Order: sequence, then C-alpha cells, then structure tokens
Amino acid sequence: MPDETRVLFNGACPICDAEICHYETYTAKRDLPVRYDDLNTDARDDWGIDTETAAKRLHVMQNGEVFAGLDAFRILWGQMPRYRWLARVTGVPGLYRVFSALYDHVLAPWLYRRHVRRQARASQPR
Repeated sequence: MPDETRVLFNGACPICDAEICHYETYTAKRDLPVRYDDLNTDARDDWGIDTETAAKRLHVMQNGEVFAGLDAFRILWGQMPRYRWLARVTGVPGLYRVFSALYDHVLAPWLYRRHVRRQARASQPR
C-alpha cells in the first residue's frame, strides 16, 4: 500500500466541500490512508502552493509528488475500492484527454469563478 495520500481542497467551496466530505467519510470508515487538508487553513503551507493556485483545482500528494486536476482525482479514486473504476475509465487514453479537458477548461474554471465571486461578496460591507 502506498504512503498516505493527501488531498488539498477548498473547504470554502460548498460543492468541493460536499464532495470531499463524502470521500473523507468513505475513507475514514474503511481506515484508508488518506488525509484531507483544507487550503484555507495552515495545512496549505505544507504543500508549497499559494492559495489562488490551490483554489483553481484539486491537488493530491502521494509519495511526495503533487498532482493536480484529473490526475489528482484519479489518484484519490484509486485509493477507494468503490471508485477505482472511475480511475481506470478516466485513464483510458482517449477518455483521459476528454475528461481532462472538461475538468481543466469547464468544471475547474467554473468552480473557481464561483469561489472568487463568493469571496468578493463576503468582503463587501453590508
């Protein structure tokens, strides 16, 4: 079994937080070696990634190497028996390109824009 897998996620994003909380519950119940770090805490300092970069996509660290985007999800899914099929399917060469492009050019930018808007609204005086 690989060393602990670490996940850096945006706990301030309701969508990201819900998904990662689901994975966290799943891995905890099965005592899988996955640790979850919210980028909005001091835990981000261990990653060497600035807050903006971290907020733009999911990051996973395994065996000291940091992965982002679909590669990060594939590593995380590979740790969880129920989701290993997703890691395999998204790794098929043609499908990998499609899913990676969808994540990098549609989903991740959309989530990041929502995050930036939430932060702007929160900082406005009422």
